[in-house]
Amino acid sequence: MDGRSPFRPGTGRAFLIVLDSVGIGGAPDAAEYGDAGADTVGHIAEACAAGLGDREGLRAGPLALPHLASLGLGLACKAATGRVPPGLEPVEAPRAAWGPARERSRGKDTPSGHWEIAGLPVGFAWGYFPDTEPAFPPDFVRALVAEAGLPGILGDRHASGTAIIDELGAEHLRSGRPICYTSIDSVLQIAAHEERFGLERLLKTCLVARRLCDPYRIGRVIARPFTGSPEAGFRRTANRRDFAVEPPGPTLLDRLHAAGREVVTIGKVGDIFAHRATGREVKTKDNMAGIAALLSTIASLAPGGFCFANLVDFDTEHGHRRDVPGYAAALEAFDLRLPEIVAALRPGDLCIVTADHGNDPTFRGTDHTREQVPVLAFGPRIVPGPLGSRSSFADLGATLAEHLGIEGTGAGASFQALLRAPRRA
Repeated sequence: MDGRSPFRPGTGRAFLIVLDSVGIGGAPDAAEYGDAGADTVGHIAEACAAGLGDREGLRAGPLALPHLASLGLGLACKAATGRVPPGLEPVEAPRAAWGPARERSRGKDTPSGHWEIAGLPVGFAWGYFPDTEPAFPPDFVRALVAEAGLPGILGDRHASGTAIIDELGAEHLRSGRPICYTSIDSVLQIAAHEERFGLERLLKTCLVARRLCDPYRIGRVIARPFTGSPEAGFRRTANRRDFAVEPPGPTLLDRLHAAGREVVTIGKVGDIFAHRATGREVKTKDNMAGIAALLSTIASLAPGGFCFANLVDFDTEHGHRRDVPGYAAALEAFDLRLPEIVAALRPGDLCIVTADHGNDPTFRGTDHTREQVPVLAFGPRIVPGPLGSRSSFADLGATLAEHLGIEGTGAGASFQALLRAPRRA
């Protein structure tokens, strides 16, 4: 193998960008989750083509993602659903290796998706709080109130985070009781006023809740600080924190740590992996800050290093809020920055853009959707072409491990060979 090869073990670098919730069509088992027909990118594109993605001062017209389309996003969508979304018509010669991937783990939550991407499919069933009122077991609530020193809780049901804060924010300020809610995901969310209740007190309350949630197999406890007033309205802040259970087995990050490689995690990745083997963690307030951190890391990451970035605005700011114009604008904003990422890569680098689940803003409810995700792999010496439909997100972890020349987790099938030799489209 000559010294110019981007795949010589330990010389290449790898960058993984998760566009949180950017699904490309229902997974084969979507009906089991009530998500048959969901298609995040496809339905946003169709809505924009029909004029439903317009918002004055934000965006207008058909969805414009020329750089993602040039990498093969439209082709990946077609492979997933049989159709190309409007505005994502395939280019004659895509600049990336492309394809869809489906999740093997049960559920459609953030930890499962990210862990499987990192080579650890979840082989157990998460616990969930029922869609009843109250949703939380009385013993759990009593313990949380007693151990966290609370006057009680508000909410205690399934809810949209923004809606329940608007509804109960004033009562929270009056009573001092935090707002506790859940969803179809394996999650407990605790919202409190960042100034009046206090951010540190909220985080300590979530740590108590994390321990109390363990017997119920709840994947995440999320701190949801907000500011504002009943008169001016409430707004969630960027100081969200996720308290996840530790991955139940080794991940790509553990393998990199054991090999002494440099690791940088951007956004909420550190939280998702319970800060285990997550290297230098860079917290970010929004997608643009995440992209800035990614570009800085590309400029400085050592040979053999790995950067794992999550861009969360698609999901938290637009998917859960069923905000089609906002989601479309966020996709277009990322697309505009994509050439900077491509230009910053060095020979030997591999960059993969993917997602962890869907969150179709045109779909019923306000929860994640069980969808396939795009896989777009590119770099100065990466050979473009079809990757086929990947049967597990873990294929990405296996490929990244092989590219970086380290031991994998044993899950997934590497597609590195497809990135090295020309093949027919």
